[in-house]
Amino acid sequence: MKTTILATAAALLLGTAAQAQEKVTLQLKWVVQAQFAGYLVAKDKGFYKEAGLDVTIKPGGPDIAPPQVIAGGGADVVVEWMPAALAAREKGVALVNIAQPFKRSGMMLTCRAETGIKAPTDLKDRTLGVWFFGNEYPFMSWMAKLGYKTDGSAGGVKVLKQGFNVDPLLQKQADCVSTMTYNEYWQVIDGGLSADKLVAFKYEDQGVATMEDGLYALESKLADPAFSARMAKFVKASLKGWEYARANPAEAVKIVLNNDSTGAQTEKHQARMLGEINKLTDGSNGKLDTADYERTVKTLLGGGGETPVISKAPVGAWTHAVIDAALK
Repeated sequence: MKTTILATAAALLLGTAAQAQEKVTLQLKWVVQAQFAGYLVAKDKGFYKEAGLDVTIKPGGPDIAPPQVIAGGGADVVVEWMPAALAAREKGVALVNIAQPFKRSGMMLTCRAETGIKAPTDLKDRTLGVWFFGNEYPFMSWMAKLGYKTDGSAGGVKVLKQGFNVDPLLQKQADCVSTMTYNEYWQVIDGGLSADKLVAFKYEDQGVATMEDGLYALESKLADPAFSARMAKFVKASLKGWEYARANPAEAVKIVLNNDSTGAQTEKHQARMLGEINKLTDGSNGKLDTADYERTVKTLLGGGGETPVISKAPVGAWTHAVIDAALK
């Protein structure tokens, strides 16, 4: 009888512990890859579980917009670029930046050297591949800064709506295409164009870099102290995941590949990607630098009237409350 009672008590304790795991759903900005290694590592290594969290990580894709997912109740927190987040906020989806693991931008415009393009001034009257679905905002701001219209008129640039690949450059349908330092640039290399045959312009170097891959939650949800506390636990465990990924890149790559249900990723590509991603997260403690935020807002406000990104400076678009709690 005593043994039965003890067994029952143990089962009840285990059941209570299981119930204590608070659920969190994270929506990624793109498919499972090393870009999100920190979150995948945090889940695989049990960092979320140690924090009392049961985290579901939902992959993104070309037809998935994180702001729409979170607005519809499909996620508690999303990975999103700040231009898209601020644009969504102005349109009524009140996203708030609660942490910023990425300190630097990886966005580039990559061109064939044979086109004669050597500087941004050489982009005039060229065909440029551009990602949309919110990813076009930094590009439009850059073109506005250069004084180039993007409607294809003389003296401006012709915009080719680029799919999430580099085919337009490889097939010479565009003079330049959008790439990330950690992904599409290497697809160009693998496509047969060596680095000496390319000219790449980093948005960071052009003074129009905007913040990428921040963590965002809804303002209405953050008004609940219990939810904010849960987000602080999530952020703290996620940052631990990023630290582990930087210190153990080979293991982190294996974790990424194990979580890729499509089987489309390769170890070679993911290893290169994580190497570049670690450069973007290095030195960040997850706290949004207000100077970086203000630079992003200034860039977006300077986007011109042709394709406005945001019409006024946002209010309440970020908070340090969650990250400060996470860093304690």
